[in-house]
Amino acid sequence: ALLDPFQKKLYRDVMQETFINLASIGKNKIVPTLSCTVERLCERKEGQFGESIHQTPNLKRNKKTIPGVKPHECSVCGKVYMCHSSLNRHMKCHTERKPYENHKYGEKSYECKECGKTFNFRSSFRIHERTHTGEKPYKCKQCGKAFCWPSSFQIHERTHTGEKPYECKECGKAFIYHTTYRGHMRMHTGEKPYQCKECGKTFSHPSSFRNHERTHSGEKPYVCEQCGKAFRYYQTFQIHERTHTGEKPYQCKQCGKALSCPTSFRSHERIHTGEKPYKCRKCGKAFSFPSSFRKHERIHTGEKPYDCKQCGKAFISLPSFRRHMIMHTGNGPYKCKECGKAFDCPSSFQIHERTHTGEKPYECKQCGKAFSCSSSFRMHERTHTGEKPHECKQCGKAFSCSSSVRIHERTHTGEKPYECKQCGKAFSCSSSFRMHERIHTGEKPYECKQCGKAFSFSSSFRMHERTHTGEKPYECKQCGKAFSCSSSFRMHERTHTGEKPYECNSGPASAI
Repeated sequence: ALLDPFQKKLYRDVMQETFINLASIGKNKIVPTLSCTVERLCERKEGQFGESIHQTPNLKRNKKTIPGVKPHECSVCGKVYMCHSSLNRHMKCHTERKPYENHKYGEKSYECKECGKTFNFRSSFRIHERTHTGEKPYKCKQCGKAFCWPSSFQIHERTHTGEKPYECKECGKAFIYHTTYRGHMRMHTGEKPYQCKECGKTFSHPSSFRNHERTHSGEKPYVCEQCGKAFRYYQTFQIHERTHTGEKPYQCKQCGKALSCPTSFRSHERIHTGEKPYKCRKCGKAFSFPSSFRKHERIHTGEKPYDCKQCGKAFISLPSFRRHMIMHTGNGPYKCKECGKAFDCPSSFQIHERTHTGEKPYECKQCGKAFSCSSSFRMHERTHTGEKPHECKQCGKAFSCSSSVRIHERTHTGEKPYECKQCGKAFSCSSSFRMHERIHTGEKPYECKQCGKAFSFSSSFRMHERTHTGEKPYECKQCGKAFSCSSSFRMHERTHTGEKPYECNSGPASAI
């Protein structure tokens, strides 16, 4: 059955509303096509409809209307509309800025007074204005955080609900953000669409690419208002701000430890889970942390991307490079109030502070020995397990820690990168160099709390402490005698073995 004239009018009015809504959300390209289709349909259904009246928001209305139907005419400019809601929308163009349906296709009629940026749609314009006014109308009921944009608000809500709508078909991993999902997919495809014009390096994420560009330009757009320090990356800037505020929003459910940055939090969680998601394709070794994995890869490739402009020395890792630079400058962002020593990262600074406070938060479950830093604790654990994962390529000797194998390798190469400015003596390892420097400076940073005696070296300090505690950790398996220091223990062992390691090179002694 054909529609009667009233039904046709209703149909056309409803379709007009639909076209206007489509145009308001930017679907203006399909509106003319749909409009023509509706007009042709209406003309086929009833011939006496007269001249067709297009419903597109962008085209001027013809004043010829359906016989017997009273049109809605604008009292200001005389334009005619078939429905009252359309006339109401049109009237706003006389009282406000031009709405979309009354300006030419492609024209941007909403202009920001602050920055001059123009917009097609009032909704886009209003959202943009919030970047200047700071208005945040979308507030989270869970935590009170406010947002300028509804999309940002919706994404934030997922942090509370745990919703992860974007799932990888390759590995099943799910993501909160579509951008994170796209970046993850490139791990599977190997796609790196962003290429640096300076050095040709390619990136899978636009943010990584932009951050990399700043290494060439030296740009540091994020400046801390508290101390004036500038940062290349916004995330680093946010984390730095927390050193002033003391905020630690990421709390571990296992042990209650709170952390200031999400990467540190995720890395900390792996201490409990034992997860090692980063696996080396060359040797199969797995790592908990991406930074450790990248550093390890450089052992195979020989890459040393951090080059010192002062002396030309190159480094595998950024922390090693920063530590080296402090040797040249004597300055670091974290300075000890007790002894004035400077550090490049907060973790090193915290570990150093423990040498003054005596705090040792890492305790071995096997023997009860406590340590001030986690790396020393992990190395100690290997004395129980016997694990020696680091092997010398020259002679095959294995070591429990990476620094030991690097120092050992210098016995083959003869490299002594640490040179004393006072006397010119060179050293193969930094710890020996630092200890040597104390001979010139007279620095004695290790002080006994019992008697106040100070020491230049931590080993001497530990041995001295045993005179107060009576601890004798070195016990002879032959006779059971115990010693407080390892050198005395080794000398005693020779009484059982008969070893005489020191030989005179002057020839046989002459009889007197």
